[in-house]
Amino acid sequence: MSPSKQLTVEQALSMAERAMQQGNTALGQRLYKAVLEHQPSHQIAKKGLRELQKGLSHSQSVEAQIANPSQDQLNKLINLYNSGQKGKVEEVCSELLKTYPQSVILINVLGAALQGQGKLEDAVQAYSRVIELKPDYAEAYYNRGNALEELGRLAEALENYDKAIELKPKLVEAYSNRGNVLQKLGQLAEAVKSCNKAIGIRPNLAEAYNNRGIALQKLGQLKKGIESYDRVIELKPDYAEAYYNRGNALQELGQLAEAVKSYDKAIGIRPNLAEAYSNRGKALLGLGQLDDAVESYEKAIELKPDYAAFYSSLLFALNYSTSHSPDHYSALARRFNETFAKKVRSRFSGYRCLPRPERLSVGIVSGDLRNHPVGYFLESVLSCIDPAVMELIAYPTNPKTDDLSERIKPFFSAWKPIYGLSDEAAANQIYADGIHVLLDLSGHTAHNRLPVFCWKPSPVQASWLGYCATTGLSEMDYLLGDPYVTPPEDDGNFAEKVWRLPDLYVCFTPPDVNVAITEPPALKRGYVTFGSFNNLTKVNNKVLALWAKTLQAIPNSRLLLKAKQLDDVFVREIVIQQFAAHKIHAHRIIFRGKVAREKHFKAYNEVDIALDPFPYSGVTTSFEGLWMGVPVLTLAGDRFVSRQGVGILMNAGLPDWIAANEDEYLAKAIAFASDLDKLAVLRAGLRAQVLASRLFDARRFAGNFQDALREMWRCREEK
Repeated sequence: MSPSKQLTVEQALSMAERAMQQGNTALGQRLYKAVLEHQPSHQIAKKGLRELQKGLSHSQSVEAQIANPSQDQLNKLINLYNSGQKGKVEEVCSELLKTYPQSVILINVLGAALQGQGKLEDAVQAYSRVIELKPDYAEAYYNRGNALEELGRLAEALENYDKAIELKPKLVEAYSNRGNVLQKLGQLAEAVKSCNKAIGIRPNLAEAYNNRGIALQKLGQLKKGIESYDRVIELKPDYAEAYYNRGNALQELGQLAEAVKSYDKAIGIRPNLAEAYSNRGKALLGLGQLDDAVESYEKAIELKPDYAAFYSSLLFALNYSTSHSPDHYSALARRFNETFAKKVRSRFSGYRCLPRPERLSVGIVSGDLRNHPVGYFLESVLSCIDPAVMELIAYPTNPKTDDLSERIKPFFSAWKPIYGLSDEAAANQIYADGIHVLLDLSGHTAHNRLPVFCWKPSPVQASWLGYCATTGLSEMDYLLGDPYVTPPEDDGNFAEKVWRLPDLYVCFTPPDVNVAITEPPALKRGYVTFGSFNNLTKVNNKVLALWAKTLQAIPNSRLLLKAKQLDDVFVREIVIQQFAAHKIHAHRIIFRGKVAREKHFKAYNEVDIALDPFPYSGVTTSFEGLWMGVPVLTLAGDRFVSRQGVGILMNAGLPDWIAANEDEYLAKAIAFASDLDKLAVLRAGLRAQVLASRLFDARRFAGNFQDALREMWRCREEK
């Protein structure tokens, strides 16, 4: 184009401007150049061309920014990642992003590298940046879901998996991991469905079978769970987690020896699988191999020193030990506290609860608000709490519920599960509810959430009922005890201040079974039957040796052992061999396994005298035995867990059944077994005697309990 007149130049400039407005930069460039060829000094054309070239330069720069690194660069990153050099991947990505700041591929790889190093919050931010740049990137939602799941932000993780599936309905891994999150949230049936969806898309996806197995196991379908794990192992023989989960299911089935083998297989494949060492410890503990169990727990802590459950498992195991002192236990409990207190960024202050309330708001944190010893002790007490004095809010830490759960729910103004929430999120929930006094009913038992208490979400925090030792937490203000189980001379063993209730720190709910008491079986059989219905782990070598002496001293006597571990033939054989070493023939040992609740109580009618183990004495079994007319012989120990029988028998009006040492224990067993007439009289009236005692007086106990919590609050107000 070569305009020959001024009008033509103006026309060209107008056309160039319109072309630029429409984004046609090529036409605009040609028009401006044509004008300048005719009039080289034309200022408007010069300016237009300069701006156009500047825009083109910026556009090219943007295109360069949006572009990805070369395939060679990306391959090097992938090789670094696969070789485990996550830190190096982060370093290289950060450098490349200076040149390619909007490369979704690079940012996604960076997120994976951050996640692999445990920098989960940073990983979430990286994936969020990917989604911001490319909102339809399904894999980024999936990856963000994985990071959120690791952070314990399960509801958010679920939302991300759902979005990934919406964008990419065949994204099979999202269905599988979604199933894992759903089972953690307690939505077990939905979890199985999600895993089945993944399997339907890809029938050989081992991870989906593994996640389905976990959900089935939590549904109580243990054999189906094992079948799912077996399928994983068939597809992927080196899948360590499948052997680990299989061990968990076998342990629940009571097949402890087989469970240990499965854990060993997992550890053989992945020697750093800390969870396998921990649950292996639990199985060994059930088999009575305490020293080996402790060693396994210690290995788990060595591999993963910032995981609360491992410390709790070890602390719980030490309660069974005769070779570890209270000082040793206290030192480990303090270590637990130091480890998890450091994780708390800032404790709460400026609490939302009323400073001078007409009634206290009391939170109860427990995984055992169901048919469980904690539930059996709690039910009658809750029924006697005065709602005008105390409002109760439940914070269940376990999705399992049953008929007892349904019976006690009406005693709470709210039922707010915190399973599936991170410790920080759970603490925020409790803080927002304005709780005055927060009670821990688990201690270091299963499903505990002690790290939540480290955040101090409530002004007053106390441990009660579910555990017979210190939690070790500096933020746990009190531990509820009584004059018998926590005498003043033991105060140094507790991180908490001991608050002693007047009679006994627990109160039992009368069993909801209709089982009559029969006469002592010795009157018909002609020989005395001793019995223990305690967890077999409590029957350590010293206990077994003393019980063997008792059997030797009383001709033809028998010992009935009832425990869930005894459903395993392997365990029975071990016990037979242990007694044989003390010259006690197998026919003198009677085994009973786990049965329904009514049959459990009927089994007490086979026993004349209950023998309490040590140092971990019975609690629930002692209450049950007394209610069934079976007196309990106990050995007074030197710590909370060892003095349970003392408090129970003193309140039952049976002080003569408390022995000060092993020699007296043996002497009393012989004396009581030698006077069957006296034993029969005691048995006939024992249920009425204990029901009339403070052991079952829920109204009295509830009054003492309410007074204690209100006094704790008053003491805080005075500080």
